[in-house]
Amino acid sequence: MVERSRGSRSKTRHKLSKHFKERGIPRTRMVTQTFQEGDIVHIRIDPSVHGGMPHPRFHGYTGVVIGSRGRAYLVRFNDGGKEKTVIVSPEHLLRQR
Repeated sequence: MVERSRGSRSKTRHKLSKHFKERGIPRTRMVTQTFQEGDIVHIRIDPSVHGGMPHPRFHGYTGVVIGSRGRAYLVRFNDGGKEKTVIVSPEHLLRQR
């Protein structure tokens, strides 16, 4: 038997899919949005942009921007009582309102 592939996008059939009306490349405002340190953001993975994508287990988390790396941002949040930091590009972030 062949061993099953366990890539970073495994078991994400519904999590990393778009509604049929939202398919295609992201809007310009999503790519050019900027955040300041201390902003509260939601991690919402855009499956059409592969670069700067956090691990799918962090999809739906809310965190605080603590810095930047190039055009990506450092986002800190709590995951099961542990503080974690991920590097996420702006296409995968939504500002909390």
